[in-house]
Amino acid sequence: MIDTHEFRNGMAMLTGAVNVITTAGADGLAGFTATAVCSVTDQPPMLLVCMNRSSYAHRFFTANGVLCVNLLGGDQQDLSGLFADRNVSMEERFQRARWQALATGSPALDDALVSFDCRIAQIHDVGSHSIFYCEVEQMRQGDQRPGLVYFNRNYHRVGDESRAAG
Repeated sequence: MIDTHEFRNGMAMLTGAVNVITTAGADGLAGFTATAVCSVTDQPPMLLVCMNRSSYAHRFFTANGVLCVNLLGGDQQDLSGLFADRNVSMEERFQRARWQALATGSPALDDALVSFDCRIAQIHDVGSHSIFYCEVEQMRQGDQRPGLVYFNRNYHRVGDESRAAG
């Protein structure tokens, strides 16, 4: 049996793109930071998003049935921290950036690298988390600039051409 602490230390070495996942609908507005996001298929375009079921925001996502995956740029570490902080209200999280509703009504971050606006097609509960299988209804691509990843419990910029050349 693998020890939970040992497993988490190993997973800290798995680099993940940093995303702010948002939802809006009849049950309210919510958002959280996630690295557990990946492509499932391109026909139809689908993503999966993993979320801890004990999260305060979980009920909003399951009730609204929609979400937007907002991929953060290398200059948006503060926004990631804000959406990960349990002590910051949902209202305050959304006041710190500019948003625009796309097809599903979920907030898309104005300056995200890319936003994937989705309907949750299926939910599977595994262990402590829900896996949301999400059909992409609309996509909006932003300016090309370095991205933000999380590796070894720290944020890092990727795609910075000036660093790669040096």
